[in-house]
Amino acid sequence: MDDTSIARHQKPGRVSARACGRSREGTRGICWYFLFIAFAVFLIAVPASAGSGSNISVQPAGNAPENVTISIYVIDFNRVDVGAGTVGVDYYLNLKSDTPVSINDFELMNGAVTSITPVTDTPHEKEYRIVSVLTTEPDLSRYPFDRHTLSIKMESKQKNEQERLFVIDQETSGLYREADLPGWTFSGTRFAVTNASYLPGEVPYSRAVFSFGITRDVTSTVLKFFLPIMLIVIVSLSSLMMKISSRLGLNASMFLAAVLIHWRIADAIPAVAYATFLDLFMIITYATLVMALLSGILIMRFTETHNTSRVEQIDYWSIRVIPPVTITLYFLLFLTLVI
Repeated sequence: MDDTSIARHQKPGRVSARACGRSREGTRGICWYFLFIAFAVFLIAVPASAGSGSNISVQPAGNAPENVTISIYVIDFNRVDVGAGTVGVDYYLNLKSDTPVSINDFELMNGAVTSITPVTDTPHEKEYRIVSVLTTEPDLSRYPFDRHTLSIKMESKQKNEQERLFVIDQETSGLYREADLPGWTFSGTRFAVTNASYLPGEVPYSRAVFSFGITRDVTSTVLKFFLPIMLIVIVSLSSLMMKISSRLGLNASMFLAAVLIHWRIADAIPAVAYATFLDLFMIITYATLVMALLSGILIMRFTETHNTSRVEQIDYWSIRVIPPVTITLYFLLFLTLVI
């Protein structure tokens, strides 16, 4: 029997088994091939994923902000105008940086520069003597015992705080010991770095603020503001001991004098939306003068009708009520300056 007839007489099941065996061996080889590729890809991907998943992020050196060391040394303040909210200042400005720096990269945020004189001019350090006119927002609630903060605010023109940061040199910043401001006394200094943004969501700009406190001189304040008023009040209260009708004219003249002095003093400051210390002081003064004036009117009226009992009664209560009330109100008002 030949091979062909043998093949024809074999059972179909056995032929299928051999064919199946050969197909399984081919499939197993393909599987090993894909497993090898997957393992190679895994070996390549693990180092890359390990580097990307690390908690330490490497920042390029070029993204670090530029640090600029700044100092301001004030030689003198002058021409304090509380009404206009301006003050002149003469000072030295020093700038240091590891990168080239220029005054043209910065600006004064609360005033106008009138003159600049270079003193030191190197790529990494600049020093200038500058004369400026600063604008302030005076708080006049304690006027004429007011105190203010004169600030010099420097800021970068173009670079925000992610690109440039200020560092204040505390050692070389300050106020010249012979600086003088007539009518005012210096009450301390404070230098700090803040930031400011101008649009919602904007990265803020680094800002160096050099603040100098001033208070109005107490001696000159008392002599110029309160001595004339207090003399008027003393004369008006002294008139309460007079039982004659002529005290009415005296109190009326004292009232007019107080109004003129108040008008002259208040004209030196701008109109504000709140009551100042001077306003409250003058309200007490006006109340005292009006009470003394009314007592004089009543005494004159009852004197003309020959009602001596009423005259004695008004005189008795005027002396015992008006001075204590006035002194108490003045005391409470001046107490607010201490609290």
